[in-house]
Amino acid sequence: MENSYEKRRPRSDFDIHKTGTKIFKIKNIFPYSFVPVQKDPLSKEWGRIMHSDGAGSKPIQNYLHWKETGNINNFEWIADDVVAMNLDDIFCVTAEPTVEFVDYVAINRFKLPKGEFLKVLNNGFKRVFTVLKKYGINISWLGGETAEVSDQVRTVDVSGTIRARVKIADAITGKKIIPGDVIIGLGSYGKVAWEEKENSGIMSNGITVARHCLMTPEYVKKYPEIADPEIMEYKGKFKTNQYLEELRMTVGEALISPTRIFAPILKLITEKYGSRNIHGIVHNTGGGLAKILRIGKGIHYIKDNLLPIPPIFSLVQRESGRPWQSIFEGLNNGIGIEIVVSKDRVPRILEDIERFNIPVSVIGHCEANKDKEKLSTSHRNRMTIISQFGTFEYPYEKIY
Repeated sequence: MENSYEKRRPRSDFDIHKTGTKIFKIKNIFPYSFVPVQKDPLSKEWGRIMHSDGAGSKPIQNYLHWKETGNINNFEWIADDVVAMNLDDIFCVTAEPTVEFVDYVAINRFKLPKGEFLKVLNNGFKRVFTVLKKYGINISWLGGETAEVSDQVRTVDVSGTIRARVKIADAITGKKIIPGDVIIGLGSYGKVAWEEKENSGIMSNGITVARHCLMTPEYVKKYPEIADPEIMEYKGKFKTNQYLEELRMTVGEALISPTRIFAPILKLITEKYGSRNIHGIVHNTGGGLAKILRIGKGIHYIKDNLLPIPPIFSLVQRESGRPWQSIFEGLNNGIGIEIVVSKDRVPRILEDIERFNIPVSVIGHCEANKDKEKLSTSHRNRMTIISQFGTFEYPYEKIY
């Protein structure tokens, strides 16, 4: 069954095809970096970054949690999701510690109390920005937009846009990644220095698959606004307030665990070691552990020492029935950030990262991609994951 799945290679929520990038041509002075950087017309020394992303379908799970528990304060964690999905991406190329941010909220006011929701979300953004300021990251919140679009949005959607500068000479472009480099993985689970509670590690990608395979279909009858039955059905057996010993929290708490913000760590190591030693950084959101195929050129990434896989991912795999090859490609599996570094700097970098009380380890290394039949776009990269569940090759096909 697993082999036939791999051969058919269906498109899914876990698919890392980037259709939009093929249609909308984006000028990028660093084609092998994690996010696009454009020249600043006012300065030859600086590049500009404009990045926009949201919490995905996670707010739907927050909505369900609120309906079942009556606790509207759980919407506060959406602020973490939106900030992390934008801020951590730009720090993958190194950014100035002062950035500008705006938010966008699309809400169905017939399903949510608009005023209460915005108050809670506002508290979340203020909390996040206050914490980041303690680590030298200053976010100028320039406001945003709230749209009442009840005929377009069933519940609520929250996204943000961030603007920053990067010094071209200091940018982490991915071009310096070479055979012999080492891959360091940073955990998305547990409780790091700046967090208030334990995190399941789920972040904000793969949530659609996770909630549909875990949550009971009874919820669709109670709250039809949480689903579009023509796309995917709820087929799970769990309720939001159901405590599982393996998770050490309820299923609902695991699914709405806020996306970890790694920017304080990324700021420290990029400033301390620079692009001379830090050759690439990856934020494992959409695309999961295959996200690394985006950076560098002609590299074979071998991950043979993954961090322990948090229980939420094993639960999703078991309940969805998806093969591990698909799970690794769609979810971060407990590794939120990957840093490609010079081998001789590994001990010192690990020591600096460990101070934040975060799971961290060397998870793999880089080799030259000698198999030109296995390509990832024009980058000619490939990846091999060697795990307890088997050895998996990415991409599945010759060319994505």
